[in-house]
Amino acid sequence: MPYSSPDSFDFDLLVVGDANPDVVVGPLDAPLAFGQREQLVATGLLTLGGSAAIMACGAARLGLRVAFAGRVGDDDAGRFVRDALSARGVDTTALRLDPALPSPLTTVVTRGADRAILTAPGTLADTNADDVPDVLLTGSRHVHAASYFLMPKLADALPALFRTARVHGATTSLDTNDDPAGRWRSAGLTELLAVTDILLPNAREALALSGVTDGPSDDVSEADVVAAARELAASGPLVVVKTGADGALSHDGRSLLRAAPVPVEPRDTVGAGDSFDAGFVAATLAGLAPGDALAFAAACGALSTRAHGGTSAQPTWDEALAATTRNGKNQ
Repeated sequence: MPYSSPDSFDFDLLVVGDANPDVVVGPLDAPLAFGQREQLVATGLLTLGGSAAIMACGAARLGLRVAFAGRVGDDDAGRFVRDALSARGVDTTALRLDPALPSPLTTVVTRGADRAILTAPGTLADTNADDVPDVLLTGSRHVHAASYFLMPKLADALPALFRTARVHGATTSLDTNDDPAGRWRSAGLTELLAVTDILLPNAREALALSGVTDGPSDDVSEADVVAAARELAASGPLVVVKTGADGALSHDGRSLLRAAPVPVEPRDTVGAGDSFDAGFVAATLAGLAPGDALAFAAACGALSTRAHGGTSAQPTWDEALAATTRNGKNQ
């Protein structure tokens, strides 16, 4: 990293949220078949999953001092998660092993650039404010939360947790990810956005969160995405939208910035958005201007798709910087 971490903080980044094993299989070249049909795919992988966990690993790979707070089961899956995070340089002191509930488990079925995601929530539904130690909230320079809709108890507590972090000098970011219930907006989320510095949806999520559309849609126009970003920025945060093959854009309520996509031959897009999140937060903490941070984040997301799974191809700072420079942005 091109900066020295302030001595007043124990960690550059605290990530709060979901962590689980991912079983990633694909690509599927036909609709998923029931009726006890067996379908063959080219690849299968057991790897670390969860939006928060992948983001934490991406940030650690970029050189940040990262702590993780959340809950998994006291089972083989939970120990796999803990060991995988630790192996990637993430502090797991605050990762609780629940003796009663199982670890979450996700199966990802890929088909082209799309994927179906099946998650057994396990401990996610019981994750709450008690799983986030005050010493980490007050000792971290930035706090990021992910998978808002999968953890209702933690979601209720996040506004207070973010306020505590901000009082102690931290900045905050949120990636809500998908809402399985399809409700998207609530009084609690509005309260949370008011204390969120950076909101990091993808285009479909931005449309649904803003109310520009009734829900995620595959028919996404750039004008609608820009309108959604502008609407969400009115709630308080800088809105940074991942637009896939089109790159990314950001809106602060006044001005719009865009970043071009970084050319790459993708093998697996699982976790690319989380790696993008890590890149944007790392670049922002390093003092890069918003446009440069956006381009850097786009490089991190793109480079993470070079291998299967969400973490195995996450770039170092120098790799992402080189890709950004090649793409026409000179930091």
